Amino acid sequence: MLTPEMICQEAGELKEYTRTLRRTFHRMPEISGQEFKTRARLEEELNSLGIPFIELPGTGLIGKIDTGKPGLHLALRADIDGLPVPENACNLKNERVVRSDTPDTTCHASGHDAHMAMCLTAGKILMAHKDDLCGIIYLCFEEGEETNIGWPAMLKALEDLDIDAVWGIHVYAAMDTGTLCVAPGPRMAGMSWVQPHFHGRGGHGSRPDLSINPTICAANYVVNTATALTQKVKAGETVTYGLTSLQGGTVGNVIPDDCKVLGTFRFFNMEEGLKAVDLATRIAKDTADMYGCTVDELPDLDKVLPPTINDPEVSGILVKAFGEMLPAGTVVDHEPWYATETFAQYLTKYPGAFMHLGIRNGELGSGAEHHNTYFDVDEDALPTGVACTVRFVTALNEAGFRR
Repeated sequence: MLTPEMICQEAGELKEYTRTLRRTFHRMPEISGQEFKTRARLEEELNSLGIPFIELPGTGLIGKIDTGKPGLHLALRADIDGLPVPENACNLKNERVVRSDTPDTTCHASGHDAHMAMCLTAGKILMAHKDDLCGIIYLCFEEGEETNIGWPAMLKALEDLDIDAVWGIHVYAAMDTGTLCVAPGPRMAGMSWVQPHFHGRGGHGSRPDLSINPTICAANYVVNTATALTQKVKAGETVTYGLTSLQGGTVGNVIPDDCKVLGTFRFFNMEEGLKAVDLATRIAKDTADMYGCTVDELPDLDKVLPPTINDPEVSGILVKAFGEMLPAGTVVDHEPWYATETFAQYLTKYPGAFMHLGIRNGELGSGAEHHNTYFDVDEDALPTGVACTVRFVTALNEAGFRR
């Protein structure tokens, strides 16, 4: 039997293995949809562990640990893409222990290198104890999480695998190393892109009356939307409007033909999020009509990403199991994270849980915001993530969980 004590012991003994994997992946970041070397390295490791796998369309893949005994079918997910973000040679305090091979253009500035390393290490432990387990465990390596392109192929593949529950981890720079949160309910925000493109008629800046100014139209859209949200979003709910860019002309005396607004909505209540997106769409059309402009590239309600919401039953099992397995104070409550995760799509189809694993260490210098040139991971946190991944498998089976 794979006991909690054994899980923690083996995760600790494999710390160097996990660290080596994380550093290997860190050196070879590849952006969404181009993770060819990354997948090859994943396949090499799965082969060495004796874990068969299938390749998905694109660059994703799924490893399979079949115990040969009846039991739950569980999916353990890790994302694999890097970011087109430059990486500083140092973190917030010290020189990094490992740096991207392409530091001027691409790096793992969100921790996906750590996610892959933890998932593979958990697979190594689970494979070694296959005879003590039941059911089937799938190791799901999702391409293109940062650009939302990989989850459809993964979910399509899982449809035929009778999945009972899903699991995922995100290392989190806002939490201290030695802590984790797997609380029920909303954990990460839903999102919709906001990028209306207003079209007018350009002209000389001295005669705005002879033009149709899309810049004025776009500016009023921004004001109208921000004002309307304060009146229309349900009291007690949160919908943030992150305006990031208003792109119009390039000189002071030329009215442009076009002006584009960029930003996102973030929310933890899908109904309120959809309401905000619909509101912004109507405001864009009405504002364009008011100023004699046209508008396109409006949000698509069918492509709004939902919030990541942990299943209460699964989270309840894990909070108890992790609390008994790990030192006091490790399992904490923490406010939800306003970033967005494609793992939300898994949780709309299957019960499961998404855990935030603290990696902030002031002495080491980790703790910079994700997607930041100074972002770094405290590798001391990784054995905890490995142990929790393995315990997810054993705890759900022990609890008699059924979908």
